[in-house]
Formats: sequence, structure tokens, C-alpha cells
Amino acid sequence: MAVALVSLTSGCASLQSSATEVGGVRKTDERSVRDGGTLTVALNSDPDKLDPTLAQTLVGRTVFAGMCEKLYDIDEDGVVVPQLAAALPTTSADGRTVTLKVRRDAKFSDGTPLDARAVAASLLRHRDLPGSARATELAPVSTIEATGPDTVTMRLKQPYVPLTGVLADRAGMVMSPTAVEKYGKNFTNHPSCVGPFRFVERVGGDRIVLKKDPNYYDADQVHLDGVVYKPIPDGNVRLANLRSGDLQVGDQMGPVDVQSALTEPGLQLFNSPSLGYQGIGLNVGNVNGLGQKPGKLGTPLARDVRVREAFELAIDRDTLNKVVFQGMYEPACGPISPQSAIAPGVAPEDCPKRDVAKAKRLLKEAGVKTPVKIELKTSTTPEQGRVGQVLQAMVKEAGFDLALRPTEYATMLSETDAGHYDVFTSGWSGRLDPDGNVSNFLKTAGAMNAYGLGDPEIDRLIEEGRTVADPARRTGIYDELTRRVQDAHTMIYLYRQKNYVVATKSVAGIRVYGDGLVRVRTAGYTR
Repeated sequence: MAVALVSLTSGCASLQSSATEVGGVRKTDERSVRDGGTLTVALNSDPDKLDPTLAQTLVGRTVFAGMCEKLYDIDEDGVVVPQLAAALPTTSADGRTVTLKVRRDAKFSDGTPLDARAVAASLLRHRDLPGSARATELAPVSTIEATGPDTVTMRLKQPYVPLTGVLADRAGMVMSPTAVEKYGKNFTNHPSCVGPFRFVERVGGDRIVLKKDPNYYDADQVHLDGVVYKPIPDGNVRLANLRSGDLQVGDQMGPVDVQSALTEPGLQLFNSPSLGYQGIGLNVGNVNGLGQKPGKLGTPLARDVRVREAFELAIDRDTLNKVVFQGMYEPACGPISPQSAIAPGVAPEDCPKRDVAKAKRLLKEAGVKTPVKIELKTSTTPEQGRVGQVLQAMVKEAGFDLALRPTEYATMLSETDAGHYDVFTSGWSGRLDPDGNVSNFLKTAGAMNAYGLGDPEIDRLIEEGRTVADPARRTGIYDELTRRVQDAHTMIYLYRQKNYVVATKSVAGIRVYGDGLVRVRTAGYTR
């Protein structure tokens, strides 16, 4: 899971001598940095709410990485390590009581001390707040208590193997109880956590500004004075700003932009395999919004699985990867990455091949009038626009009339969460434990199940995967779950990205791991 650092010189990639080689892959750049300066990071979209309980976007997670630490984190090798916790959790013999210790040297950005009560309060908020995107992740936890100044005890309804991994993401972010009480629902505009940087301001669609937090327990290791995150959806514009020096880091750079950057001697590339996936979500039962039981829709896609299967059979994943992504991504047809801690054996070559004749036959059997009219919502990035155009051309041959509706990303999330769509481009940055890639999205009334999928057998497999510790048994469970999801044709997985981050050579100390986040705690300008 280590990151590769590549120098963009002479039109070809050469490993930079300042990096350290471990296991055949280069670790993050370790050049010495000076104190001072502000780093500007370009994101490919505007983050949604800056509230760890409610947030859903990868770009939001990148901002959180600068200001909201978690109980646990992952390192460059994909190993879970303590962050705000003092050690890994301990679990009782029956797997139903989990105890964790909290570090005692930390303060929130508003000066409130971190303690067990603050941790328990945040975990309860993640689990119980209406609309929480963390609710499914923490649903197996029945009670959460501060049983000492630095001790939190959680009692579970049943053994929950993914819990430590869950606490290594947004469900493990701890918010200042003082700020939560003061601002309530408006916490998103006044976020206060423990982190190397503190929130200063947000100008919607333009910038999010963070400054170095003097309360941070490791402040002497933070070199930058501040970080500014700017949403710039167009990769060409991000690249032009990197060349001019107006930006120092470009996040989620697309393959076309990476190829263009290969001739730039002043730039460096960080890349890592992805734990996530990208694809398209089909609305089969989301009539009342997230967290609600599926209802009935009258669309051809929702009524008949044969129509959904025909739609998928009209798609050629290999061609999509070559045309849109220069062959630099990997075709995919399941939710769980080969980089995952538990990886089912679904290789790219196992994905369904394009079969237009069968797709037409299925539509005829379903008795639908052709062309079947469908609207696809995509984000406004040029890359996603190209994905939509390629899909539009492919499915037309099978009998679908696919209309494209580019939609600003945060608006698209809001509309699809509410069920106001036919099909949308749906992606996930991924989690190390496979449960993090399936439960929120595929469980009936899951916190991020925007598709309205409701399948008791999928629900059973999700619950079984959470309670079984044996890796071989878990692999078998997720193999079966993947096949069941494929047969539903509700979330159609298309490809896995690589995490590409381009930075100027004046910057060092950036961390980019398999979760796709740009970590800036140790970043700075070179001496």
C-alpha cells in the first residue's frame, strides 16, 4: 500500500533518488523542509459539509485530514495505527466489549481538552444524529461510555470485526463538545477538532482556509503556517495553476493531465493503488430519501432486472478505460479492491464482457419500448463528462437513449440522496476493511444507499461478514456478496482509479496512501 513518488522529467517517469525504497515501491518524499509558508491544494470539486458526522465526499476527507484527526489512522503500508487513541483497542473474549484508551496530551482547536467523555459524545453523535452518514457503520454498537478520564468502553450487539477500521475514518473523528453544543447543526460552519491545522473560513465554491493550530499536541512538527483548499474541477486548469506556481498541490489528477505533466521538470507525481471504485448507481427504490425503506418506482430500470442487466451488457469496461483514462486505470466489477485487507477473487478479466445482442434480447424479453429513455447525472468535471459521452454512445447501440445532465457535485449528492435521478456516476474512495465498501451502500436503508436497494440476502451477508474473524471465511462471504450485488445490477462497478497527486518540486513531506487522502501534517517547502 506504499506510495510511489515519481519525478516528472524528460517525458518519462524516473524514481526520485531522495525517496526510500521499501518492498520494491518508493515511500513518500522525505526531503528536509523549512518552517513557514502557506500551501495551496487544488481539489477536483467543492467538499460537502465540514461535519464528520454528515460528510460523504473524498474531497471533504482530504480537508479533514488537515484539521480533524481520528482515533486511528492507516500508515503507508495500510496498517491501522493509533492517532487520537493511545493504543489499539482491546476486545473481550466474546467479542462484544471493546475498550480503548485516549491520549491525554491533546486539545481541540478551541482549547477544550480531549478526554474520554469527548470521544464518547462524538461516537454517540455519529451513531444517533438524524441524517448521519456514519449511522450504519456504528449501528452494531449498543452502548458507548466514558468509564474513566481516558477510557472509553463500547458494548456491541454482536462481534464487529471492522470496528477498528471504522474508527480509522470519519466515524473515528472526534469533535469539540464545546463547539458541538454551541453551534449544533451549524457545526459545519465552525468545525473544531484535534489536528495540525484549525478552520478559519470557507468561501463556497472558492476556498477553505486552515491555519496552524498552536493547541496541536505535535505542533513543533508542523512546518506550514497554513493550508488553503481550492475547488478546481477542470484538471487542465489545475495543471496550468501548478505550472504557474499559483498552486503547489493538485489532488485527484486525471490520467490525461498526468500524461501532460510528464514533460514538466518542476513537478513531481505521487501515486498509489486505490481502495475504492467508480461506477454508476441505478435508482431501483429510492423514493423517500436516504435511510428509508425501498419503495416502488415505475421506471423500466426499477421494474425489471433484465433492463438493468441489458444496460450493463451494453458497456465495454476495457474500451471505457482506454478512451477516457488512457488505459491508466483498471476495469472493475465489484466493490472490493484487490488492495483490501480481505479481497475476493474478482479480477478485471472476470468482469462481464460487452454483449449487445444479448442486451437487445433482454430488452425484448422485458417487453419495454425502445429506445429506453434514461437520464444520467454526472459531476461537472471534464473527465466525468467524457465518461458520460462514452457510455451514451455504447448503450445507444443496445436500445437505450441516455441523456446526460452535468450537475455540480454537491448538488448531485443532494439530489441523488433524495432519489431524484435515474442513473448517476457513483464512486467511493474505499476502505481497508471490505465492510467499509459495502455496508453503507448496499444494506437495506443503509446510510449511503442512494439506490434504494433492499435485498435480505445481501443484508445477511453483510452482517455475517462483520461478525466472522477468520480471513478465509470472510473472503468466501464477500465473494458470495459480490456475486449477489452483480446479479442485482443496481450498482454497476466500472473501474478503479489510481490516486494521482501532482505537486511542485518546491514541496516535500506530503503523504498519499491507498485511501487517496493528501496528508499535509508534515508537508512544507524545501530548504
